[in-house]
Amino acid sequence: MKKTIGLITCNYSSKNTEISNDVRPIASMPFLGRYRLVDFALSNLMNCGIRTVGMIMPFNYRSLIDHIGSGKAWGLDRKNGGLFILPGSAFGTSRTGARFLLRDLMTNRIYLERSTSDYVIYSSANFVYNFDLDKMGEYHIESGADITVLCNEAQGYNADATAFEVDDDGRVVGVHNSVNHGDVQSLDCFIISRKKLMDMLDWYAATDYLDIFEALRSDYGHVRVQTYFFDGYARGIFDKNSLYQANMDALNPDVAAKLFPDGNIKTKAHDTAPAKFEVGSSVTNSMISAGCRIYGTVTASVLGRKVIVEPGAVIRDSLVMQGCIVKSGAVVDRAIVDRDNIIPNDTELHGTPENILVRKKYIQS
Repeated sequence: MKKTIGLITCNYSSKNTEISNDVRPIASMPFLGRYRLVDFALSNLMNCGIRTVGMIMPFNYRSLIDHIGSGKAWGLDRKNGGLFILPGSAFGTSRTGARFLLRDLMTNRIYLERSTSDYVIYSSANFVYNFDLDKMGEYHIESGADITVLCNEAQGYNADATAFEVDDDGRVVGVHNSVNHGDVQSLDCFIISRKKLMDMLDWYAATDYLDIFEALRSDYGHVRVQTYFFDGYARGIFDKNSLYQANMDALNPDVAAKLFPDGNIKTKAHDTAPAKFEVGSSVTNSMISAGCRIYGTVTASVLGRKVIVEPGAVIRDSLVMQGCIVKSGAVVDRAIVDRDNIIPNDTELHGTPENILVRKKYIQS
């Protein structure tokens, strides 16, 4: 999109803390072994031609900076435009369920003021989907809306997601802080004119602790907010079960084809040696990342970089992050194992479909 800049907020938290901690925000959670969740937001912006992106950081930003660097993987290491690292308010990660805090925008108003763009696409980094944002931009301009929000139909209850009430024309008339099956669910991405966004910062200066859509709650009759529906694969990552399910979904070739067509989701390159499958190993329907050494059995699982599965070890229906060692005789079943864990000999970790087991490791990530 011409004359458009991007904004990505990573300064928010979930009501469920099992998948993030003080050293890693949700945006930098690993996905499918080699990606981070923020890769999808960055790549979607890059793929529609946006070359200026501001990223609002949480206090625990170290892993994000390490992953993103100068933005080279996404074509953002440039003299004109490029990647801008913006400070987030301390209020962000304590305000659960709010992704688009007005306070974060007010703190970084200069990013908007210095731009000459006509439009801003503002996104969070906790949804997994691949979408041509040009389509939403064209609809926004043709409809004459003040804001156009990317949405889909919710597939179940989620306390962290945002639901919109809409009229027959797709115009937003109300907002709720949780979704149920069949609701119009926000995919946490919208387009707005740069001037309108700055006007809104003036209107709601006294309520800067609110999410932008909460601040608009009493003004939907005056501010025209339209919905644009996305019918492809999309899943919000808010808790351990949604993180687990999104990874398991991506093992389905049909879902993988929707998420990664033509390899247009970019990520940081690590240049690690290929995975090695030793004699006697067995791997079925799994994603094995570079640097892994497999001696045991892996079934329907996702393994991050440099995971070692020793002889006699079994991993089933699980997500094992980078640097883990699963010792001989150990069994990992329906679990999320955080990075650099060592699962001792003959240890068994068992979760259930309704309650995925999480083995944490509190280290830098």
